[in-house]
Amino acid sequence: MQVELGRCLLQERLNESDMTVEDLSRKLRTKPERLMDYMEDKRVMPLKTAISIAATVGCSVQDLYELQLAPWEK
Repeated sequence: MQVELGRCLLQERLNESDMTVEDLSRKLRTKPERLMDYMEDKRVMPLKTAISIAATVGCSVQDLYELQLAPWEK
């Protein structure tokens, strides 16, 4: 089964973990603007970044995006 990435759910995961974008950027040593790009769907986070974010906020990598079946899988 193949899936496509939908909307980024990072803001929801931050809300659940009581963290701000600034908190996460400090912990990951990255710019808040980069995280905002992910949250606004301007960029797709690389797998390494997604793993780091998931570990930091306490979720799975799959929880960072809405996942949709690829059109040919429907």
